[in-house]
Amino acid sequence: MAAGAALTPVVFAATDSGSDSTPDTTPSGTEPETFPATRTETATGTTPATTAFAASYVGLRWTGEQDGAGIRLADGPWQPTGTGCATVDGGGTALIAADEATTYEVRTPAGATDVRSVAIDCTRGPGRTFHVPSEPTRVRGVRYLSRPAWGADESKRYKDGKVNSPEVYYPLQSITVHHTDTPNADPDPAATVRGIYEYHAVTLDWGDIGYHFLIDEAGVVYEGRYSGDDLVPAFNPDGNLVTAFHTAGFNSGNLGIALIGNLVSQPPTDAAKSSLIRLIKVIARFKGLDPQAKITYTNPVNGVKKDNETISGHRDWLQTDCPGQTMYDLLGEVRRSAAY
Repeated sequence: MAAGAALTPVVFAATDSGSDSTPDTTPSGTEPETFPATRTETATGTTPATTAFAASYVGLRWTGEQDGAGIRLADGPWQPTGTGCATVDGGGTALIAADEATTYEVRTPAGATDVRSVAIDCTRGPGRTFHVPSEPTRVRGVRYLSRPAWGADESKRYKDGKVNSPEVYYPLQSITVHHTDTPNADPDPAATVRGIYEYHAVTLDWGDIGYHFLIDEAGVVYEGRYSGDDLVPAFNPDGNLVTAFHTAGFNSGNLGIALIGNLVSQPPTDAAKSSLIRLIKVIARFKGLDPQAKITYTNPVNGVKKDNETISGHRDWLQTDCPGQTMYDLLGEVRRSAAY
């Protein structure tokens, strides 16, 4: 695996004003834009919960066996929560679309303890103003929405007055593909990103959203994990990758991209797949990665090694269905397309 040249703001981040071969520039300014603030209500145990607002999602976490949890929204039927994409040590977790329910009840596997749930409303909260770049930002020709542009409340990265998960950076070794295991045909994917951010940063106590990038069904790319204020998404100016939280035990030096939706039996849209391929191609080219190579990943924190593909699926690292069977079946095509 070649070392590759370091990514810098001049190489990697750009506004939408130039071509791929034009020197990149910094947005000239920002414009105020209002997003609904995310509201939450927490509950413990399995007693039926009632919220003061219509919930977009319910986040659930417990200690014990991973499989076997369920949820009932309002007076509807019981449904399995599944295991989703996120994983936690010693227990299970899930993010479930709540369909604007104001009541819900959860059940967990036999013997589960420390059951916690949170109702999340990411669409109807009070307005919160963000300073959004006045020109579209892009990653070397791939447009993306910066954190302010999807309404990331940066206060959620803090706990007890301090950054909950301080940024650390390591050289890029691999790229892992996920799906968010949220509903398809999402009418408001930016709201879903805000919901995932709340779930990851606060409910799971990770301090930020777990992915470096997310892609919706229209092919829109969203900046994920905070990496600094230098307009270089995912990387620092020295070209090292900020550690995120998408593949437990194998996060450092591993870039995570999540497609928004459930890709178990439905494939990604052409637009989403095209954006995924182009984003991987851009990153691989500038970091000297071969998308079709096999690698031995070495965790720079503890030295743990794992043989894998340069471009892998979440299930290649851990026991999970992610990124869904249809997306997993397409990874060969993604690798080939990203190599050319």
